[in-house]
Parts: sequence; C-alpha cells; structure tokens
Amino acid sequence: MTCNNVLSYQTHKYIEEYFQLIESGKIPACKEQFQLIDYCRKVLSRNDIYIDTQKVEDSVNIPARYFPYELFPWEKFVNVFVFGVRWKDDSTLVFNRYFLYMGRGAGKNGFVSWDGFFMMTKQHGINNYHIDVVATNEKQAKISFDDIYNVIGEHEKKLKKAFYRSKVKIKNNTTNSSFEFNTSNARTKDGKRTGCVIFDEEHEYENYDTIKVFTSGGGKVDDYREFHISTDGNVRGGPLDDLKEEARMILNGELDIENSTLFPFVCKLDDPSEVDDPELWAKANPSLPYNKTLKRKMMTEYRQMQRNAAIRIEFMTKRMNSPIEDTRFEVASYEDRLATNQPIPPQLKGQEAIGGVDFADVRDFCSVGVLAKYKGKRYWLQHTFIHHMALELQDINKDIIQLAVDKGIAEIVYGKSIEPQRVVNWFIDKAKDFYIKKICLDTYRAAILGPKLEEAGFEVMVCRTGSFTHSKLSPIVDDCFINQTLVFGNDPLMRWYVGNVYVDYLGNGNKEYKKIDPEKRKTDGFFAFLHALNADHDLEDYGDVDLGSFSFKPIIV
Repeated sequence: MTCNNVLSYQTHKYIEEYFQLIESGKIPACKEQFQLIDYCRKVLSRNDIYIDTQKVEDSVNIPARYFPYELFPWEKFVNVFVFGVRWKDDSTLVFNRYFLYMGRGAGKNGFVSWDGFFMMTKQHGINNYHIDVVATNEKQAKISFDDIYNVIGEHEKKLKKAFYRSKVKIKNNTTNSSFEFNTSNARTKDGKRTGCVIFDEEHEYENYDTIKVFTSGGGKVDDYREFHISTDGNVRGGPLDDLKEEARMILNGELDIENSTLFPFVCKLDDPSEVDDPELWAKANPSLPYNKTLKRKMMTEYRQMQRNAAIRIEFMTKRMNSPIEDTRFEVASYEDRLATNQPIPPQLKGQEAIGGVDFADVRDFCSVGVLAKYKGKRYWLQHTFIHHMALELQDINKDIIQLAVDKGIAEIVYGKSIEPQRVVNWFIDKAKDFYIKKICLDTYRAAILGPKLEEAGFEVMVCRTGSFTHSKLSPIVDDCFINQTLVFGNDPLMRWYVGNVYVDYLGNGNKEYKKIDPEKRKTDGFFAFLHALNADHDLEDYGDVDLGSFSFKPIIV
C-alpha cells in the first residue's frame, strides 16, 4: 500500500477480498499464504502486466448459471491468476502452472470442474481447447469429469445443443473444445493439441512418466495450462516433493516469474501441534469455514485419531498437509538449508581451503568445491559439471538445473564425457583465490583423477566412504546445520543436493548418508562436501587474525 490509500499494484475485487480475509485473521492462514500475498503484490506492481477483468468475471459467472454450488473466496482469487493476469506485450498468461496443495475436502476437484467447464465455452475465447484430467486410477480421474457430465444433464434443455457428452468425452459443439479423463497407465496420446492438463492427487505419482506423456503436446494452442492438485501423501522423492520445493523457492524469493510460471497456492499447518486447535484447521483447508458438514466429519476423525495411530497418520497427512515423519532421517530442515544462503565475505579470499570432488560417472553429474573456515563458520563453494545425456535420460528437476546454470554454479557439458581435466582446471582457477591444502575424493575415480590433480601440484587425499566415515562426520554436519554456521552463498543447487539426502540409521549404531532416489534426486554436491570434511581438522580459522602480513601464493603448475 502507498499513502492516501492508493494501491501500489494492480488488483481486482476478488484479490482484495481474499487478501482482507487472510490479513484480518477472519480465516486462519499458514505462513505460505502470507508469503503468497507478498509475492502477488510484487508481481502485480510490474508495469508490463495487466489483468483481463472480463475474462475473470466470465470464469466465475458463466459456470455459476449451471453449477449447484458457488466458488469460495480462495477459488475466485486463484481464478484471477488462472485467467486474468497477463503480459502486456502479447497477452499471454503470466502463470500457466497452478499448484493447489491443500487438505482433503477443500473442493479441489469441484474447482477444476468449474474451470474445465468454462474453458470449453465460447467466452473462454479459444477453439479446439482440449482438457485432460489425469489420475492414477479411473475412479479419481472421473470425479471432475462426472461433475461436468452431471451439470450438463441437469440443464439438458439449455445445454443439449451446446454440448455433446458420452461416458468418456464431453465436447462443446461451438468451440470443439473437449474434456476427457485419463489414467496414469496411458502410454501415448493421439496427437491432440492439448490446451490444459489437470494432474489429480499428484502425491500418488512416483515418477514423471505420466506427466511427460500428457504435457508433451502442450503449448500448441493459446493459454496452455497445467493444474497440479493434491493433498500430501506417502510417496517421497516424487513429483509432488519437487512441486513443494519449487513453491518454497518462489515464496522465499529464490525464484521469480522470469524463472518459474508456477502459481503456488499452499495450505498447511504451520506446526503439527496446531492440529489440537480446530479453529486453525482452515490453515490446511481454506474451504472449511464454509462447510460445517465437513468440519463435523473431521471432528469425528480427530477424536478417533487419539486412539488409533493409523488414523492419526492419515489425518495429519491428508487433512492437515502435515505428514508425520521421523525427523532423524532428515539431514537438515528446510529452514536450516535456507540459512546457508549467507553472504560470502571478501576476507575469505586468501584463506586455506580443502577441495572436495564427487565424480561417480563421466556421463552424469560431477561436483567440485572448496571448504574454508572464517570466524566460526564453514564456507562451501561448489560447482557442478552436468553431462547433457544425464538430463535427457533421467527424471531430473530441470528448473533447478537451469537456475543453477544461469547463476554460474553449474554448466552443461557436451561431448562424449566429462573430462577429468575440467575438474583439474576448476581447482587451478580456485587456487588463485585459496591456498588449497589438499583435495579429497573417494576411491572410485581416484585412479584416474588423482594423478592428474597431483601433476597440477595438488596434494590428493583418498577418502573412505560408507557408514564408518559418515558416522564420524555426522556430528560436524549436524552442528553446522543446527547452529546455521554452514554457508553456501546463494546456491539453490547445493540446497537441493542436501534435501535429496536422508540418514539411514543402522542397527550397530552407525549411520549412513544415502540418496532418496538413485537417479533423479541428485546428491553429488553434498557428497563432495562430505569428502572435503574428511580433512576438516587440517583447516585453521584465521578469522580473528590480521591477514595483511600474509602473502598466499596459489599452487599452480
């Protein structure tokens, strides 16, 4: 807001109504909703964006003539960004992916049924706009389809000429736009020019196979859209976790509309203990204040969960979007990972450093980095070489990779392989800024890479891996993250690496760091950091020493 009650951003009545509900406290909201408000105001303050008010009004009013329910305030708010917020230069959508993450019973399916109906009409303004809803089973996939099918049936006199409907397809006869349901075992599409794909209950998706099949035809018609609607679930490391991570990055200011077109509507408890206050349940379900029947049912489930652990897990995961997890298995909380985004002091230049390398496969990822200490903190500065075939053959989050490339902390390598000389050259370059005492790597590539590093004048330390070494290093890792004394700088790729690792507690009391997923959840930067920690005791913290009298000369041969 600016003075004299003049708004500093473009807006719409549905936006302001929702903002007022949240900011006044009339509807309890989680931290992510307040972050979303700040993000929306930032986006809407741009002078290269406008709001198509008529399209927004049509998206609300046209289906309202036929549907047996009304949209809730949060749904009208979201529709402004689904249909109205556009770039001035070409009128394309600013957001074309919508992540609706909220507790079971919030009406996600009813919302996409409403929008799906509108997107087939002439008021939407696009002919041959084909909509697919996808789920892992036919029953779930048909929910929104049946909503629209039944609406047309209940208004048969008015809509019979406008729509064709069968048990498998609904089509608007004027626009030739259609709505169909699909299950995730579909292997091919029929070449249809898809306008919108709705991925329902994405928490059940274990990989990107389905998503790739149904998005491959996107972008051939105007206003291509993807809806990703889901509660939380029990599949970890899948597409839903990637969406949650992308949403966190957007809401925390790490990604903007130049880097991501995702609209992150996230609803969850801020803390699991809030489940004991039913007045706060709306944090996970913004529709709950308008649905007394649902609240009574949830109260029954809440009482049952006090006596039944299985019901408690289901309630916390599906109703509250607060899955019960054993935090021991997390290397670092998201907040502690985010705390690594601290500035790199100029005084770090000239310090002692330990190099670390993780180089498992010449056609995959290779991470290198230097570890230094300064005024009680450890600094890890990494760089990643990525072979282009790894991105083509594996289900890797390409958005985080592109962001890393743009920031200069990663680079795509073309050719037959990642040559060891690239690693050597990187350390030679870093030796201009640091006195690199030694470079640590595991035995896997030591035979090839070790001699080349030694030829360049570096001391090489070959490290053991596995539970014995990891158990020895884990107190340092835990201390660094918990006390937030580990600094990566503004390195989202390194934070992603850490988030892709879990701690496996072994029966003999030891622990081992392992990948959440063997392929797409890359961990190379974290393991390069672990290798460097093997020589952590060789580093001195000169933060309280005047370095003016010292003259470090890099080792370069």
